[in-house]
Amino acid sequence: MTSPQGFLGFWETTGSAKTFTHPLDPALLDAYVPRRARVLDYGCGYGRLTAELAGLGYRGVCGVDVSAALIARGRREHPELDLRRHAGLPLPFEAGSFDAALLFAVLTCVPGDADQEAIAGELGRLVRPGGVLYVSDVPLQEDAFNQERYRRFAARYGTFGVFETPDGGVFRHHTPQRLRGLVRAAGFSVVAERSGSVGTLDGRRAERLQLIARRTADPADPAADRPEPDRSGPAPE
Repeated sequence: MTSPQGFLGFWETTGSAKTFTHPLDPALLDAYVPRRARVLDYGCGYGRLTAELAGLGYRGVCGVDVSAALIARGRREHPELDLRRHAGLPLPFEAGSFDAALLFAVLTCVPGDADQEAIAGELGRLVRPGGVLYVSDVPLQEDAFNQERYRRFAARYGTFGVFETPDGGVFRHHTPQRLRGLVRAAGFSVVAERSGSVGTLDGRRAERLQLIARRTADPADPAADRPEPDRSGPAPE
């Protein structure tokens, strides 16, 4: 999990004891990322997916997270994994160090536009040309429960889709266009999409969007697309 510094406290305390539920799609991964790939699991939390990747035969996997508590938990539960805590960006890797990167249920934990763009841009730097970014995140939900809390917190955070949970977490759901735009602006081209239902940290169900994107353009190119901010107001119910 990853979060800007202002929201990091949740992931050092309450959030570090959560059981994460956002699942990997092994068949989708296998179609685009070979076993020999060097893979960065950014926002790895306690290494749940990092361990799953290793179990699938991916040997060059590195997990990175901003939370010291989550990385400490991961090292206890999976001492064989390469799990590292890095609180800020850029990460201490050379450009093009990885063949692929995972960004699983990470952007939902990062409410700010600039912070999201910085993360996507850093992955654009670290994934080699021709490499793959595998994003799985939560788009805006259409049910009454989520629509109500989007409206309730929109004025506080200035973005429709950001909300607080009773245990102190701050999360964000996005328009699909926002997620695609972040990927494009970082120098990737979306080559596959999948949707489906997943469990959430609070025991509910949510629709998710998975994107497979290939590294193409230079993310520093001024012609690269910039993502659309989620500021258009409530989605229709």
